[in-house]
Amino acid sequence: MDFSNENHVLVVFPHPDDEAFGVSGTIMKYVDAGVPVTYACLTFGDMGRNLGYPPFATRESLHTVRKKEVEESALIMGVTDLRLLGFRDKTLEFEEHGKLKGVIEDMISELSPSRIITFYPGYSVHPDHEATADAVIDALKDMPKDKRPKLQLVAFDNRTFDDLGQPDIVIDIEGYTERKMKVMAAHRSQTGKLLEDLASDTHEGDEARTRWMQYENFYSYDIE
Repeated sequence: MDFSNENHVLVVFPHPDDEAFGVSGTIMKYVDAGVPVTYACLTFGDMGRNLGYPPFATRESLHTVRKKEVEESALIMGVTDLRLLGFRDKTLEFEEHGKLKGVIEDMISELSPSRIITFYPGYSVHPDHEATADAVIDALKDMPKDKRPKLQLVAFDNRTFDDLGQPDIVIDIEGYTERKMKVMAAHRSQTGKLLEDLASDTHEGDEARTRWMQYENFYSYDIE
């Protein structure tokens, strides 16, 4: 995959840390290839259950904590265009019809991205993930086919392999694992247990390293 063969990559996720696990190595490869990357994070994730491991945030402080975490993550990745859009966490599915779509359309019009990275509709588990995926697809449906950005989508529902098969975009992140660990560590309120597993000489550690630190997997998506 030629990482320099893009004019702009738009990454759209609903929560701080959504970029860290399966996408940050890929983002850094785009950045290092000289491709402008915009990361649009729709919420602050401040209704999340995790308050640290062990807990150090409170329900009242989590907004500020997670804002700082995603800012640190962007700095590590080299992303200079981080957009924190401030929608309410865990309520994206209830936003006024067309509102999220309009936000995506505005960014596409401004940035003219050649590629969009987001979740795969129907295979991303969380309602906020699904609402984000649907908004991106809806925005692209109204564009002429020859003007649409390519889609590079994350899917991790338990039905993914049975329904979608093996991912058709597989990114080798060799050489990026140390920086990826730093990105994940930036989201310390959310990733403490996973970081502990990654560092452990256990079966869980081996599984975590295999899943997160060798390849990042995506699916392409054709809009009818």
